[in-house]
Amino acid sequence: MGRLVPAVTRALDILELFLDGDGTLSAPEITRRLGLPRTTVHELVTTLAARSYLVHVPDQPGRYRLGVRPYQLGSRYAEQLDLAAEGRQVARSVAETCDETVHVAILEGTDVIYIAKVDSTHAVRMVSAAGRRLPAHCTSVGKMLLASLPEDELTARFPEDRPLVAMTDNSITSPAELRRHLAAVRERGVAVERQESNPDVSCVAAPVRDSAGKVVAALSISVPTIRWSEERQTELEELAAKGAGELSVRLGHRRGRGV
Repeated sequence: MGRLVPAVTRALDILELFLDGDGTLSAPEITRRLGLPRTTVHELVTTLAARSYLVHVPDQPGRYRLGVRPYQLGSRYAEQLDLAAEGRQVARSVAETCDETVHVAILEGTDVIYIAKVDSTHAVRMVSAAGRRLPAHCTSVGKMLLASLPEDELTARFPEDRPLVAMTDNSITSPAELRRHLAAVRERGVAVERQESNPDVSCVAAPVRDSAGKVVAALSISVPTIRWSEERQTELEELAAKGAGELSVRLGHRRGRGV
């Protein structure tokens, strides 16, 4: 993993100060709040203003507010949130078909974050929530997302000499075993988790691709063990793949792009 660049970190610290208060600050206030040298703050603020990340406040000499660039970046991020909105719609359709809990998740570091969830109507069902974070290697969505990473990225996140955290007795704890498992996921195109994040739940997952064919999320179906069987697994794998394919199409993916 690369090292943090101090100048960039300080610039971001300055920008994040504007999230509080009335959204305006002077260079002396920034210097005091961050404990940075006055010259450093002056140079960073000048650079940020030159790139439209900060602008002078009209009629308030020496004071700054956020400029247009953070807004443009935020707008770009907001556009990507369509994944969550589209994911909820597709998850709802899949859940209505199988009456099991359906999730859509993304990868962040070594964890997955659930961005959409639709519950089963059964009294016995998986307890979870959108926004929840879990170790990727313990979940079907996580395995699906990890399987899409290049080997160097996978090694950076999961060094071969570092054991993996276990959530249940069935969790994968060896990086070597995880790599063997991910190879099988790539070959099959679907991922399966058997009571690895929850001792009472098994899941299947399929990849969600964007317009460039890149795997950007995964869709899973979670089933309590009392309703799990090999036959049911096969049915749910097909349904998860179909749902993930539909979500991919909504994101602009076309067949023939990506693997």
